[in-house]
Amino acid sequence: MTQLALGLDRRRFQPVVYCLGKPPVAPKDALHRQLMAAGVETHFLGISPPWRMLAGVARLARAWRRNPPDLVQTFLFRANIQGALASRLASKSRAVASIRVADPRSRTRLLLERLATRRVERFVCVSRSVADFCRDQAGLPAEKLTVIPNGIDVGRFSNLSPANLAELGVPPGRRAMCVIGRLDRQKNLEWLLKNSQEILAAAPRHDLVIVGDGRQRRRLEKQAAELPLSNRIHFAGWRDDVPQILAACDLLLLPSLWEGMPNVLLEAMAAARPVIATDVEGVREILGSLAPQQVVQAANSKRISERMSAILGNPQLAERLGRENRTRVEHEFPIRAMVEAHQQLYVALLRHTAR
Repeated sequence: MTQLALGLDRRRFQPVVYCLGKPPVAPKDALHRQLMAAGVETHFLGISPPWRMLAGVARLARAWRRNPPDLVQTFLFRANIQGALASRLASKSRAVASIRVADPRSRTRLLLERLATRRVERFVCVSRSVADFCRDQAGLPAEKLTVIPNGIDVGRFSNLSPANLAELGVPPGRRAMCVIGRLDRQKNLEWLLKNSQEILAAAPRHDLVIVGDGRQRRRLEKQAAELPLSNRIHFAGWRDDVPQILAACDLLLLPSLWEGMPNVLLEAMAAARPVIATDVEGVREILGSLAPQQVVQAANSKRISERMSAILGNPQLAERLGRENRTRVEHEFPIRAMVEAHQQLYVALLRHTAR
């Protein structure tokens, strides 16, 4: 969302950001500071809890009656619902919803999103597999689905100074691989820790660094502390130096059960790192012809171990995969292409409104 707001052509668009939550506090306010530095008007409504959904709709509707937008673009489940309902109440603006992940957990949730967003003009899906999920599982109209992949600013991952592994808990002389993301059931970290003895045996010189925070953190830390190889698993918590951490690690592991188009995979590739990722939504679309050596079936510890041994045990292969990964994201997923695709969609919808 921040990349899009910052990248829009200001000669044609004047973005205004509404956030359902409270203003972030340092050090987690980097995106907000970027928006402010670029002069993007930003509002925080402080109504993110799900039980306050109707309050969110009412507050958005009041704001949009005062300053009617020409087009509303929403991101993620609650914002999609509240934004769609508020735009219906407040104005005749076009509405676009963004579907970022193929979440299979709740049929009720899928039904609610489908009913609440009937007025939405387009659903922007981050990958073809997410669009297929929206059509087949969520029941969204195929003619309203538009695929716009995520983009990556490769320049952020050039000439990096690697993070100090000792600060992440890795002892001197040891190497590291990492998992980066929310500590949530989607990321399948309970399974990863359960099978960590077999997986880490395939990388005897490496420790596992888990970067991120979330509702499962305490449970996962307790689970890890009871493992035979607990001294090789390190929880780094929330970090604002992900590019540097990727530069310090030899491999990214993505064990997710479902995704959409995982940004962390794009980031690892931009940092010229090999990856081992489960075969979930968006992964093969990102990796393309590089997928066979880096994709495994979900919850298959044997295949993860085999791939890990093959990559980390062969520095030449690891270097080649990392180099080819960076070349692919640089050519196929530039951030400018993501912004331009949204602009073309907006122009088409607004032109139709003007007729």
